[in-house]
Amino acid sequence: MKIDVHTHILPEKLPDWFSKFGYGGFIKLEHYKPGCARMIRDDGKFFREIEENCWSPERRIKECDEQGVNVQVLSTVPVMFSYWANPRHTLEISKFLNDKIAEVVEKYPKRFVGLGTVPMQETELAIVELERCKKIGLRGVQIGSNVNQLNLGEPRFFEFFVACQELEMAVFVHPWEMLGQEHIEKYWLAWLVGMPAETARAICSLIFSGTLEKLKRLRICFAHGGGAFPAIIGRIEHGFLVRPDLCAVDNQVNPKHYLDKIYYDSLVHSPEMLDYLVKLVGDDRVALGTDYPFPLGEQIAGSLIESMPYEQETKEKLLYKNALRWLNMEEEFFV
Repeated sequence: MKIDVHTHILPEKLPDWFSKFGYGGFIKLEHYKPGCARMIRDDGKFFREIEENCWSPERRIKECDEQGVNVQVLSTVPVMFSYWANPRHTLEISKFLNDKIAEVVEKYPKRFVGLGTVPMQETELAIVELERCKKIGLRGVQIGSNVNQLNLGEPRFFEFFVACQELEMAVFVHPWEMLGQEHIEKYWLAWLVGMPAETARAICSLIFSGTLEKLKRLRICFAHGGGAFPAIIGRIEHGFLVRPDLCAVDNQVNPKHYLDKIYYDSLVHSPEMLDYLVKLVGDDRVALGTDYPFPLGEQIAGSLIESMPYEQETKEKLLYKNALRWLNMEEEFFV
């Protein structure tokens, strides 16, 4: 069995939010030929080209069958977060996207699990939509690695994470709006270097702020194998030990304590890094993730895990059992 915890989906058509809200910055879809569309900001700036597998559940199921993927966990494309917009408008966008994901899950409950998106820039509204996500059958939420460049460990976001824990909703953190992105656009460095750093930023913020220490039942997973965090944990721990006056002001627990308290997807692109990650955090904390359907993801789902010289029990954990635990679901549901 394979459960892919990191896949993105969009509705086939998006509303004209520019006309509705009266200001710009939103994404629209331009379907210029069958099965192909361009994601374009309403100021005309091109963002990304997508194909039918980004919106068609039937096409996704066909491709999943070809690769032996039983279940995809669906989340929106991070550019749709819209944290920069009026919170009420972001709420409306979130509802639209979440309802569309819920419709796909309802139609194909054995093949898809849904994660919602919420207006993180206003915690009360985010909690309201989180509660609604649970009611419409979503199993958790995807959030960005920062909220308008505010770290996730800021006190204003704490009650949102409390609500996620109490509602038993899984959290998937995806990098976006990378710090210093405007200075590293050439060579695609924002995606190649900025994203891993951005994820490490999010993890460290949640550790050092004490959020993860206070919320021990929070089921939280970080994209791209935790980004740079696993590779630089030695440096992070050293800084914590030698400069507690700067690092340990809100949480006195060693950062290494949290390595096996969070989840990571398997999207690390090399056997050496996957093996390092599994040994570092444990084989019950890494779950298959591909970033489907985008080119920077794993093109054959689970191929890296399957290529590793692991015992079958470990491979099963990585391919689907850890995902089930993160989602708080039973294997029998999908049989």
